[in-house]
Amino acid sequence: MVGNMCGRKLARRSKSALIVALTVLLVQTLIVWNFSTLDTGEEAGEGANSRREKRDQVGGINKAYSQYPRSGLPKRHHQPPLGKTVVRHKQQPEGYHSWRPKEKVLLDSNNNENSVPKDFDTFVDSNSNLGAQSLSQRQRMAGNAAKHKPDKALRQGILGKALPNEVNEVIQQYTLSPQQPRGVGLKDSHAYKRPKPHSQLSTKPARPSPSPSIKTSNQHQRHHQPRKLVTAAPVRGQRREKHQCEISGKEAISALSRAKTRECRQQIAEVYCRHKDRTLMPETVPRYCTIEGKANVNVQWDEGSEQTAPSVPVRIAFVLVVHGRASRQFQRLFKAIYHTSHYYYIHVDQRSNYLHRQVGALASQYSNVRVTSWRMSTIWGGASLLTMYLRSMDDLLKMADWNWDFFINLSAADYPIRTNEQLVGFLTKYRDMNFIKSHGRDNTRFIRKQGLDRLFFECDTHMWRLGDRKIPEGIAVDGGSDWFLLNRMFVDYIINSEDELVVSMKRFYAYTLLPAESFFHTVLENSAHCESMVDNNLRITNWNRKLGCKCQYKHIVDWCGCSPNDFKPPDLPRFQQTSRPTFFARKFEASVNQEIVTQLDSFLFGPYPQETPGLQSYWENVYDETDSVASLSDSQLTHYHAFTRMGLSRAATSLQGHPDNNSCRYISRGHPVSVHLYFLSDVFQGYLVRQHASNLATSQLETLETWVSHSNHFTLAPTTNTLNRLQFAEVGTDWDAKERVFRNFGSLLGPTEEPVAMQRWGRGQNVTVTVVWVDPTNVIAATYDILVDGGTEYTHYRPPLSVPLRPGVWTLRVLHHWNLLASTSFVVSPLEYHDQQPIRQEDTVKLHSGPVRNSYMEQSFHGLNPILNLPVHLGQVEEAEFKASLTGAELQSWVDHLLSGVWSAADVCSQGPSSCPVMQRCRETGWSALSPDPKSDLGPPRGSGRIR
Repeated sequence: MVGNMCGRKLARRSKSALIVALTVLLVQTLIVWNFSTLDTGEEAGEGANSRREKRDQVGGINKAYSQYPRSGLPKRHHQPPLGKTVVRHKQQPEGYHSWRPKEKVLLDSNNNENSVPKDFDTFVDSNSNLGAQSLSQRQRMAGNAAKHKPDKALRQGILGKALPNEVNEVIQQYTLSPQQPRGVGLKDSHAYKRPKPHSQLSTKPARPSPSPSIKTSNQHQRHHQPRKLVTAAPVRGQRREKHQCEISGKEAISALSRAKTRECRQQIAEVYCRHKDRTLMPETVPRYCTIEGKANVNVQWDEGSEQTAPSVPVRIAFVLVVHGRASRQFQRLFKAIYHTSHYYYIHVDQRSNYLHRQVGALASQYSNVRVTSWRMSTIWGGASLLTMYLRSMDDLLKMADWNWDFFINLSAADYPIRTNEQLVGFLTKYRDMNFIKSHGRDNTRFIRKQGLDRLFFECDTHMWRLGDRKIPEGIAVDGGSDWFLLNRMFVDYIINSEDELVVSMKRFYAYTLLPAESFFHTVLENSAHCESMVDNNLRITNWNRKLGCKCQYKHIVDWCGCSPNDFKPPDLPRFQQTSRPTFFARKFEASVNQEIVTQLDSFLFGPYPQETPGLQSYWENVYDETDSVASLSDSQLTHYHAFTRMGLSRAATSLQGHPDNNSCRYISRGHPVSVHLYFLSDVFQGYLVRQHASNLATSQLETLETWVSHSNHFTLAPTTNTLNRLQFAEVGTDWDAKERVFRNFGSLLGPTEEPVAMQRWGRGQNVTVTVVWVDPTNVIAATYDILVDGGTEYTHYRPPLSVPLRPGVWTLRVLHHWNLLASTSFVVSPLEYHDQQPIRQEDTVKLHSGPVRNSYMEQSFHGLNPILNLPVHLGQVEEAEFKASLTGAELQSWVDHLLSGVWSAADVCSQGPSSCPVMQRCRETGWSALSPDPKSDLGPPRGSGRIR
């Protein structure tokens, strides 16, 4: 009897334990849930396995890949045997690697501008190009078992995190009660209704008042009855009544969990519910094109077309869409395309205030240049970009004094490869055509790879993926590049037409990824204008899918995207060898390579004289005092102040032999005035920091500019090892794998940075190297191995180091069989500022003492110190602890001492008159941002109507 009772108890306990185990398994599944589970059907079945194997072969992943660990983190050993690697990864040639889930590798490329034929679902973090790891077999099996009932658990937590209370409130608010039928409470104003004749789309959003210093388009528009603005954005007025539905989709719940603001979460829920109730978008749309299939008019370009001036030449409205801070590159583009016969309408991104000020000053000089009175924060892939284009078109049509024939959109990264006269001659010949580049594939494949069958919504400057949707019936969906040339008749049709095709497509593309890459194509192909379509946008784009498709936009869109590469001088012949008419090329970036722009400019307009000042120089602003120091990180502010002190120190020593003469001694006043990057012959030369300073001898306030140059400390070991293919190694942040540069020029690093180690290789045999990170107290922060294939040119990896990093001089060693190949050092600077204010001692201790227990990663590598001959001395540790609490002048001295090892003041100049007798004027130097730059300077139009 007792035995039976015990048996029953054991059975109950076993049953309970089984339930607990299954529950834990389900929770683990949800914790590792990621975007790869959003589309379970995309890689299903044998076809998916074959596709995945083929991708692995292309990427080089399949070579001996089975020998490497498949867990989420690389396998490491505390003290590996001599000659063995510590962390082993398979290196793909020019591949993209991570210790997170595995990337899908492209087998082909799209002709469209930005989208890629792979989903965001299983893409990886961009911290490295080391061997990617996938989920374990048990996790995948658990995910398949759990996918049938994910909703309740998903509402409890996404990605291993509990949903915020605000998210739960939104979900509950939009969840049906058992007694309430679906659709109750849906107002007609939020439902999609078939447009009636002469119906109007949406109300016009309020426009901000234009800046008085910038010439805008308002005063040049017709005075007539106000018409509702045509926009691609969804109606976001006050909700008269809340929609209610069950929010069960995994994508929608994921978006709710990641959205930052309550307003955005409410909008996501509303869009989801309207879509679920089939009131968001049209289900059928009429086609007005009278021909079957896609029309494509064959056009030819005669090289000598500019020789015969057209009787009535077309006039072009250039819409320039710009952002960033590269004002001088924009000025070179404007200088190359300007003509008094055309019109220039410029939209500057709302986040680019410095460039907006520069563009405003430019527009004030020319009567045919205007800046939009409104500004938007457009994001890659977002509906905001289409809204911006439609609003610009609407503005242009209202300008009674601008009689234009063609609409052309350009960015600051574009440049002409034919002259204005050639472009006008060509467009005049084909003035009734519309030039737009199509993807050139079957539509089913394009729709899937472009994400047109997915529902997206933009808020919080992010494009959220909310689920699946159907393409409206009755039309052919097309798409391709979002750079185009459209004639006025078609632009007027897009903006002013109230037929069902246009109105329906505006509603559909308001919730579409990369809408500008498909909206104009689809409307053109299905409208009565379809026979005017030319499958050529008259541009050449520098696509390199191997480098450009790194999913670099995943922080702003739930999808993967590509970006063209910058042109370089070897690409110049491509501009002359195109078989189709081309008049523009992209992309160009002067901070990467300015020489190609100079070559193109010389080809179009003739070379500048060799003695032209600044011909090989390029300056780009990174900070202006009007932006306020709030725009700077604490690390940047610390470095810039240190650079100003270097300049004042150099000025003080300029009068050697006169120690009592204070005429060249200064005291800095306030924060830096401006900071520029300086390049010479496409090589980074350092920073130019301008500051206000008081002269000690006269108390006069002067504006000085200091040029600080950077030195690297990369050293190859004296070895005769023929396997040493390593050419260079560097540590920094903001690594751009597409252009292979650190966007944080000069590597201004602070304790909270996440540094990346990059290595450049020559071609040769496969080689395995070990990379070791050593902090200022000889603590080994990280170590890992890289297997470098014979054709690999660059490798990079960001180890997941715990912050804060200990300030001081760090060392990166590259070893082969534990023999040193090369080493480099870099400085992690302590911070003088915290939240843009002088740092307090309690903050210095937190930020300058290194990570907890000196542990940069979960495991310790102290066992490697004897092998690498890195003794840890108690004196080093005590000194580091003492310095961690420094503030004020002592902290400044520490910062100056560290940075003087890698930075030095190359020269100093004065913006105006100076009390220092040896101080040169900035305009008289060749390096100052105030020195002459004729290639970028703008002047009045010449008799030909051109500036250049």
